[in-house]
Amino acid sequence: MATVADVQDEPGQPPALTSLSLAEAAQQAKSKEQVITPFDVSGGFDEQGKPKAIDYNKLVDTFGSQRIDKPLLERFEQVTGHKPHRMLRRGLVFSHRDLNSILDKYEKGIPFFLYTGRGPSSDSMHVGHTIPFEFTKYLQDVFDVPLVIMLTDDEKFFHTPKLSLKDVYKFSMQNAMDIIAVGFDMKKTFIFADTSFVDGGFASAFNTNVREMGKRTTINQIRGTFGFNDSNNIAEFNFPAMQSATAFATSFPFIFGTDPRKVAKIPCLIPCAIDQDPYFRQCRDNAPKMGFLKPAIIHSVFLPSLRGNESKMSASDADSSIFLSDTDNQIKKKIGKAFSGGQDTAELHREIGGRTAVDVPFQYLTFFLEDDDEIERIKVAYEKGELQSGEMKMACTKEVQAYVSGFRERRKAVTEKVREEFMRPRQLTFRGMPGERERQDARERRIRALEEELERLRGDP
Repeated sequence: MATVADVQDEPGQPPALTSLSLAEAAQQAKSKEQVITPFDVSGGFDEQGKPKAIDYNKLVDTFGSQRIDKPLLERFEQVTGHKPHRMLRRGLVFSHRDLNSILDKYEKGIPFFLYTGRGPSSDSMHVGHTIPFEFTKYLQDVFDVPLVIMLTDDEKFFHTPKLSLKDVYKFSMQNAMDIIAVGFDMKKTFIFADTSFVDGGFASAFNTNVREMGKRTTINQIRGTFGFNDSNNIAEFNFPAMQSATAFATSFPFIFGTDPRKVAKIPCLIPCAIDQDPYFRQCRDNAPKMGFLKPAIIHSVFLPSLRGNESKMSASDADSSIFLSDTDNQIKKKIGKAFSGGQDTAELHREIGGRTAVDVPFQYLTFFLEDDDEIERIKVAYEKGELQSGEMKMACTKEVQAYVSGFRERRKAVTEKVREEFMRPRQLTFRGMPGERERQDARERRIRALEEELERLRGDP
């Protein structure tokens, strides 16, 4: 597996947010608040310089989102007729903006679409990357809606001095195949990489929305939201406008049609990890000024690093992550070394029990094990001292190996031809899709535009 070992997972962040190792940060400052941005994820440090777990409740208050509570889960099940995903049931998808509005529209038969993405920083994803995609697939299956997946390879290029355009494009193509292996419906899913799509013939409407968003976003807004300063390059300041444009259905007339009044009213739901929220706060602030609906957002927690729940898995740190390309033996060894909430001795563990709140193998089980009753049984047994740390790690290893093994089998079926079809701009199939007459008119306009371009090229010296 090729990775950029000497490049941070979310590199190129402004100096004020530069990520240090936990040990280095503890030496420089004994107390530090948690930092959650698209470029840096850290739970911070207490007064003794000890790393702290990420406080998701504090994030909800700081970001001004809403908690996903029991009444909302009950409404979700009532409206969709489906049991909430285990990540919803266990609070791993924990926060939202306007999810109620999406449920209201779905109940009335108003179509919407899903949008999520990935910033490709290596040519193999880890299991922490697949968690939001697995949840997104669940949403696509439950709501039967189209999905747009954006691969922000240009963002990685802008933020990472050591990465070339060739590197990030290669990573995006490999990551696309990994994402497809999650199991998305080709008829309802369009995947694109920024570096190839925005320069192609299908991105005119998309680029228009980028410009409209860029015009309405000030430098001060970007500085305040992302902590950028004069050392950041100008492409970094502009990129939020591009990530925002994907949230508008008018960016994709080949999917949603060419009637701007109709298409502008199509809502968007964005499932993402909580660190991506700053991008979409900017988007939501400016969407009404552009005549669009604010996109709804649903936030997930991070899959913890193997070292502990103070940070997330990192593609640039093989010892903190379980990659989708890891063998069963590598997975066993990594989980065997994972941070444990068990006691120092078996006797003490039997006496006072383990700490599931900090035990990484147990945390992983809450992500991967479907059976709620089994999760509760393991939790109670571990906290009572009836289940030892080694047994917890064995149970975790079994589930993660099965998850990765299933992925490997699906990945074998994803060929370059399959990837090309997912990434081909085309009409998707979904309820409320444009009528045949509208699609035919759009095709004819596209043909005329291509013919005109061909004539122009023929006339060039």
